[in-house]
Amino acid sequence: MTMRCFPLTLALLTCSWLAGARAATELVIQTDQPGARISPSMWGIFFEDINLGADGGLYAELVKNRSFEFPDPLMGWQALSNPAGAGTIEVREDNPLTPANPHYLRLRVTEPGQGWGVANEGFRGMGLRRGANYRFSIQARQAGGGSPRLRIELASATGSRLAVSILDHFGNTWQTRTALLRAGATDAKAQLRLVMEGTGTLDLDMVSLFPEHTWKDRPNGLRADLVQLLAELKPGFVRFPGGCIVEGHWLTNRYQWKTTIGPVAERKLIMNRWNDEFKHRPTPDYYQSFGLGFFEFFQLCEDIGAAPLPILNCGMACQFNSGELAPVDQLEPYIQDALDLIEFANGPASSRWGAPRAAMGHPQPFHLTMLGVGNEQWGSQYFERYERFATALRAQHPEIKLVAGAGPSPADERFNLAWARLRELKADIVDEHCYDKPAWFLDHANRYDQYDRNGPKVFMGEYAAQSVQTVSPDNRNDWGCALAEAAYMTGLERNADVVVMSSYAPLLAHVDGWQWTPDLIWFDNRRAFASPSYYVQQLFSRNRGDFVLPTRLTGVGATPRLYASASRDQAHGEIILKFVNATGEDQRVNVNLAGTGRVTGKARVTVLTAAELGQENTLDHPLRVAPQTRTVKPEGPQFEQTFLRYSVTVLRIKAP
Repeated sequence: MTMRCFPLTLALLTCSWLAGARAATELVIQTDQPGARISPSMWGIFFEDINLGADGGLYAELVKNRSFEFPDPLMGWQALSNPAGAGTIEVREDNPLTPANPHYLRLRVTEPGQGWGVANEGFRGMGLRRGANYRFSIQARQAGGGSPRLRIELASATGSRLAVSILDHFGNTWQTRTALLRAGATDAKAQLRLVMEGTGTLDLDMVSLFPEHTWKDRPNGLRADLVQLLAELKPGFVRFPGGCIVEGHWLTNRYQWKTTIGPVAERKLIMNRWNDEFKHRPTPDYYQSFGLGFFEFFQLCEDIGAAPLPILNCGMACQFNSGELAPVDQLEPYIQDALDLIEFANGPASSRWGAPRAAMGHPQPFHLTMLGVGNEQWGSQYFERYERFATALRAQHPEIKLVAGAGPSPADERFNLAWARLRELKADIVDEHCYDKPAWFLDHANRYDQYDRNGPKVFMGEYAAQSVQTVSPDNRNDWGCALAEAAYMTGLERNADVVVMSSYAPLLAHVDGWQWTPDLIWFDNRRAFASPSYYVQQLFSRNRGDFVLPTRLTGVGATPRLYASASRDQAHGEIILKFVNATGEDQRVNVNLAGTGRVTGKARVTVLTAAELGQENTLDHPLRVAPQTRTVKPEGPQFEQTFLRYSVTVLRIKAP
């Protein structure tokens, strides 16, 4: 008699047949024939400041336009209504705090009434938590006579006061003034108010409000819950700062790493290229303060144990926009930026660019080993520029692996030309991108089976299944997309001798400020949740073996939707099986660990599934699609396992 364990809930784990007829489908894992080593950087993360990913997201600053440098210098600010008061609000730039950010706000009050001032709305509001502390800081000076005081308030969305502090005794030169505010209530749409009491004139700049608790409680720090989600992925690398953001609409608006380091007040703001990219999702208040700059990126990589992969502009603006080119004979500043970045990351503290790293608190090197030349460029103009970079960088830093771009699509004419040319140029790693419907990922899990084993390695640098179509605002982060991505990822792992890196994209999205969907992690001003795709990435990254084990799946029929990969974890003496059932039926499979005489102890089984392909996680239901784990006792090297419909299963089996 065949016995089966039925799930008690829709997301319960798989159960095995303990007796009965042999399953028609067989999976053979050849445990005694280890294949390619799996790179420690196989599963990583791709960061780009899109969807309020940095300012308003990972960067924990709560004040928008803190230095009044937006083209509309009062964007994000509003005058507070005070019929009994009189005064002026003016943005000036004479005798500024710093030339990099020349604008500042002047408050002049002649009749204070109940106070005269301004309020900042934050990034779609400010998220406050009851009982939490918030660090306020400002650069201020008094201009003229009087004895003005500055009242710092945190106010709720309905206008009630949640915290207050008073600053007074201002000098006539720029000074840093600080206050600590404790929120009296929780509010996702709070605001900061600066109110002058008494008459006089104050100049204000670099208005800042941070939660006291940031990642590692650092000043100018990162949002702790978002970094925690990144850390729990255990990524092998972090690619930053993008993405198309590297390129800019025009070269003048490109990302330049040197303007993102040093004192925060000296980092020069620019418009974010996603500000006006999509007419259906305009974000006119989207700018880059660079409070999250290259030093913070390197520090984040170090914190979460990931290798840094910076991407630099190669003298080309985005080819989907202006396509502006720096002349080939004028590439030297761009190439020098790359050489200087290597010194910033790896050079001694006494070197020209190692010194600012040390001054920022990190005298030891960041151990940079790879660098991207351009982002998603294509065509002969790119190859010409890449060759110039490669020649210079290899001459001075042969230890640095270079990542080259293969364009925005996985199989078009631009892609084919790129591979032919980059193979001639002996590129180290080629960055491939693909955004397509789930069917593409299901159909192309064997994509790398026939790749040249002696050519450049592959970085699958941007990919995500699109439920509707690429760039559609109607795309959903549903289980069907995540399941297709998992199927595709088994093919990446099986071909670890070709594919050395991969990352889902984009990474982060604010629920009230996104431009692109789907995304790996969603958040509002107080909460965050992981998408089903996040949990797929996590299952693979947290279950990365040391080398591939050959697998053979038979008896799956003419149109298979079953996918598998296997590896061995040397340190733990475990075989790791990843199995994706993308069919609408539970699948009974005979698993044969060929070449091993025995299995010992208990096996750990983790299953990620959902009742329907359209299920999603939300802020209110963050674990609707999430993995569940249990332990089982295998009967031996051969056993039968039932894999649930629409599921991803990871088995870790001890087999010395």
